[in-house]
Amino acid sequence: MRVASPSAASTKKIRVMTYNIHVGVGMDKKLDVARIAGVINQQHPDLVGLQEVDRGVERTQRIDEIAELAKLTKMEYAFAFNLKYQGGQYGVAILSTAPILATDHHLYLNTREAERRGFIRAEVRIGGRLIDFVTTHLDYQYDDGRVYETQQLLAAMKDVKGPLIVVGDFNDVPAGGAYKLMRGSFDDAWFATRPADDGFSYPADKPAKRIDYIFMRAADGIRAKRAWIPETLASDHVPVVAELEIR
Repeated sequence: MRVASPSAASTKKIRVMTYNIHVGVGMDKKLDVARIAGVINQQHPDLVGLQEVDRGVERTQRIDEIAELAKLTKMEYAFAFNLKYQGGQYGVAILSTAPILATDHHLYLNTREAERRGFIRAEVRIGGRLIDFVTTHLDYQYDDGRVYETQQLLAAMKDVKGPLIVVGDFNDVPAGGAYKLMRGSFDDAWFATRPADDGFSYPADKPAKRIDYIFMRAADGIRAKRAWIPETLASDHVPVVAELEIR
């Protein structure tokens, strides 16, 4: 009988997804939250970071989208609204197969963009490991705005002790300032496993830009094992998925 080494026994693999769901509206302009849930279920993630999520908003039939997604995926959820809109809330959210033990929501100060943005952090325990999982959605108009928001994100995360994973729609290409700032202390799951591949995630029908990322803090002993992009037109973005190994 083969006995696992202590290091192998203590290694935990988790599957992570980031997905800008475009409030559940696909490239066919149809609102279909169940279709988004189907995309998530097909990938069997442990943790999902979602952007552009509506709760009780008129444009999306006042559906509580994150509650509906949690029900359809049988996952726990946490939601943080970055702005009030059409009688409801619009923001970012997290889905988790493990119980969410604590959450933290931070609104960014912004420069010129009118839309208020922020991040949500959830603390979860997976396979005996305490993990901090963050999702965010940055300024889509101005590079200096994205850099300013990223500086605030990194400052807010500096005291987080455990394994830290940050995902989201950064609205920034790898040559941009926000991406370069993140890479100062984080590894990029896509680049770590598929450096020769484009990794384009937007727009969903003809992907031409890489703006959706899965980052792992380099000092935490998290390694990306593989990454992929499912093909789907359920949103205007395609999701990015990665399998990570935490030692």
